[in-house]
Amino acid sequence: MKKGVYCLVLFNKPCTVRVGALGDLAFPGGWHVYTGSALGQGGLKRVQRHIKLAASRNITKRWHIDYLLGHEEVTLLSALCAHTTRPIECKLANAIGGVPVRGFGCSDCHCDSHLFYFESDPVNTIISAMGSIDLDPIIATINTKQGHC
Repeated sequence: MKKGVYCLVLFNKPCTVRVGALGDLAFPGGWHVYTGSALGQGGLKRVQRHIKLAASRNITKRWHIDYLLGHEEVTLLSALCAHTTRPIECKLANAIGGVPVRGFGCSDCHCDSHLFYFESDPVNTIISAMGSIDLDPIIATINTKQGHC
């Protein structure tokens, strides 16, 4: 499986979600973008796991994003992936911008967050951010049963 980085585009109604050790977090209605790394042995297969969790909501929760994907008010709309072997997840997260959800998805780095809130559809912002760091995005629209990068 190819390695890379990815962004998950979520849409949600206003809700509160218990996110592991972060506790209860209030999420305003709108779009959220999660930036993740898939440089390990399974590579971008990790994205397929996220899609499966969003569809079934029954997978064991390992990462902060799993708590959002498993919540009934949150819909996974798309995944934007880019093949790379460079450790640039943090650089991509910072390039995307948006309003950070402090401490989310960044327990293994020094970033403020790897989850960002947007009032409008952020797909073009993600594509631009990926291009700004020499990544070529692959877009997978999710139908909750299929989808891969």
